[in-house]
Amino acid sequence: MSRIHPIAKITTTSGLKGEVRLRPLSRYFDEYMNDKSLMIGFSPDTSTDMNIEKTIGIGKKVRFKFEGVNSIDDAERLIGQTIFIEASEFDAINYISSELIGSFVVTDDGEMVGALQDVIWLPNNDVYVIHDGEKERLIPVIPEVVKGVDFEEKMILITPMDGLLD
Repeated sequence: MSRIHPIAKITTTSGLKGEVRLRPLSRYFDEYMNDKSLMIGFSPDTSTDMNIEKTIGIGKKVRFKFEGVNSIDDAERLIGQTIFIEASEFDAINYISSELIGSFVVTDDGEMVGALQDVIWLPNNDVYVIHDGEKERLIPVIPEVVKGVDFEEKMILITPMDGLLD
């Protein structure tokens, strides 16, 4: 089952040839801008498929040129729209979705760890903040620990490393 995620917002035009600048909405922005087919629109329901023709610049000065957007007038129509990607259930972006807040965290042995209260973005990996009523636990969002997410059941399955839950 795939899910739609917003990864960037188109903020302004740049130049006269249809280039735009974006504001990332996800820490996975760079990864998905290069690897996934993109959808652009004000909502996922009204979005249209688009491909990047080229990327110009580096760092915060990057401009994006989409196929079929060839003038400043075309680019101005995109301002304010969101770029969405479709991610499979196993893509890392699913593990940090705001829809997970309130989900129950359970070990692979069936032990209830608590409920997800927040996700902290750190340079190397994200961290789940879990509360069980008494304690706050920090769980790294890495493949060795987080084994699965069930959005329908609002449950996160983990395999804790030694000492993680002590």
